[in-house]
Amino acid sequence: MTVDRPTTKADQVQRVPRARMTGPQRRHQLIEVARGLFAEKGFEATAVEEIAQRAGVSKPVVYEHFGGKEGLYAVIVDREMETLLEMITSSLSKNRSRYRVQQVALALLTYMEDRTDGFQILMRGSSTSDDTGKYSSLLNDAISQVEHILGGDFERRGRDPALAPLYAQALVGMVTSTAQWWLDVREPSKEVVAAHLVNLCWNGLVNLEADPHLVGPNEPTESEKKRPS
Repeated sequence: MTVDRPTTKADQVQRVPRARMTGPQRRHQLIEVARGLFAEKGFEATAVEEIAQRAGVSKPVVYEHFGGKEGLYAVIVDREMETLLEMITSSLSKNRSRYRVQQVALALLTYMEDRTDGFQILMRGSSTSDDTGKYSSLLNDAISQVEHILGGDFERRGRDPALAPLYAQALVGMVTSTAQWWLDVREPSKEVVAAHLVNLCWNGLVNLEADPHLVGPNEPTESEKKRPS
C-alpha cells in the first residue's frame, strides 16, 4: 500500500513553470550574464556553452539573438562605450572650468564604481575584434574636449593656448591612472578622490588646499575668494 506524502513547499515551487521571457527580456538577460563572464574570465576564456548554462538556455538561443560570442561581445562593448562617453560628455556642460574638470573625474569614478564589469571589459579587450583601441579612442575624445576647455581659459588669462594639448594630456592621464588605482582599493570615497584630484589639477602642489571639497557649478575657488574685490 502506497502512502501519499503531504505536498511540501519545495514541491509547489518545482511544479510552478518558469515564466517565459520575451525576446527583449531574453536579450537583456544574456547581455547581463555575458558581461559578468567576460569581465571575470575575458573574451577568449568564455565559452558560449557557459553563457547559455548560466542563463538557463540552450546554445542556439545565444546564436539566435547575437549570431555567436563575437556578436554578443560587440554589443556589450558598444553599450559600455556609449554609457561612459555619455557620462563624460554630459559632465562637460557649460559651467565654470574647475567644476567641469571635477565632473569629468567624478563621472569616470562613478562609471567604474557602478559598472565595474563593463570597465574591465573595455580595458581588457579581445584579440579577435577591433575593440582593443576603443577605450584609448574614448580617452582621446575626452582629452580633445578638455583641451578645448583649457584653450579658452588660457586665452582669457593671456597664456599660450598652444600649450592646452599638453595640459589636457596630463590632466586626463592623471585622472584615469588614479581612477584605475581607486578601483582596486575603493578608499577613500569617489567624492573625496575627485576633490583631491581637482585640488592638485587646479592649484598645483604649491597651492594645495588643506581640505578640498567638491564645488558647485558657480562656486568660487579658494584663490578667487582671497582676491581683493
